[in-house]
Amino acid sequence: MGGDAISLDNTGLAFGLVTAAGLSTAIGAAAVFEKRIVKLASKPVLAAGLGFSGGVMLYVSFIEIFGKSHGAFLIDGFKEKDAYFLATLCLFAGMLILRLIQSLVHRIAPNHHCACDSGACEDNREISVNMGSSAVNVEDVTAPAQDAPAPAQDEIETGQAAEAKDPEKRDKQELQLMGLKTAIAIGLHNFPEGLATFVGTLADPAVGATLAIAIGIHNVPEGLCVALPIYYATDSRMKGFLWALLSGLSEPVGAFFGWAIIKSSGDDMNQLVYGILFGVVGGMMIMIVILELLPTACKYDPTDKCVSTSVCAGMLVMAASLCLFMA
Repeated sequence: MGGDAISLDNTGLAFGLVTAAGLSTAIGAAAVFEKRIVKLASKPVLAAGLGFSGGVMLYVSFIEIFGKSHGAFLIDGFKEKDAYFLATLCLFAGMLILRLIQSLVHRIAPNHHCACDSGACEDNREISVNMGSSAVNVEDVTAPAQDAPAPAQDEIETGQAAEAKDPEKRDKQELQLMGLKTAIAIGLHNFPEGLATFVGTLADPAVGATLAIAIGIHNVPEGLCVALPIYYATDSRMKGFLWALLSGLSEPVGAFFGWAIIKSSGDDMNQLVYGILFGVVGGMMIMIVILELLPTACKYDPTDKCVSTSVCAGMLVMAASLCLFMA
């Protein structure tokens, strides 16, 4: 599994797959141009898609990528026991790194998971619109004293308009800030996904292609997460779409980071670098599933009608593809 030498021959394909996976955020973001598309993305569909992606990533991390890491250390001259220990160490190091990245994400956007529910954005939009169109109930206003001069009608209307406008403006600002924070948060955790797809493609194009599809599936609702609040806050579909698109472009940046490390390592350190990279990337992918995919899938499917089944289906598809390409 991990005994073959690995080269940069598939660099072009790797960058292409990573870019395609990253740009899939645009598919979710495109929903702002047609509201009926949002309704098609029902919660069971999203839950099944996220569970399927999680199954693919878990299987390929434990079975394929960990094996590649172990094999690379063996090729580099380590004994079986030492190679297995180093691969395991790198795996948990990757999990720790992703956990730290996730902590940074939640500092930037504490409600990152909640932002993925388009219904919350709809509610905020309705609140904002209702606030903007509300009128002050005259029965709740204390009548002025008899000797006090009555305020002019235009002054009353101006005061009511300002009172209604400020909450609306504040809500829109909060929505826009939520969207921008979500874009930054998604961009941060897309970085290791790009690295994982790139390294996986270099090792085995079949693995890379399957990974790109799995990551692309769960990038679709993330694009929706970014685009909806920005659209509702700015009334600009294009701004929401472009910010979501930008959040997905961090995946090619992650791929470039991996390419730079491998390119600069030279032939002498090649297998050692691959061993470390594969181990770290495998750990990162496992934590992406644990921290992101499965919790979000369970939120959309709290009674587990499809999540567990879709996770197993993802594992089965990944296993079948590996078996077919090994034949």
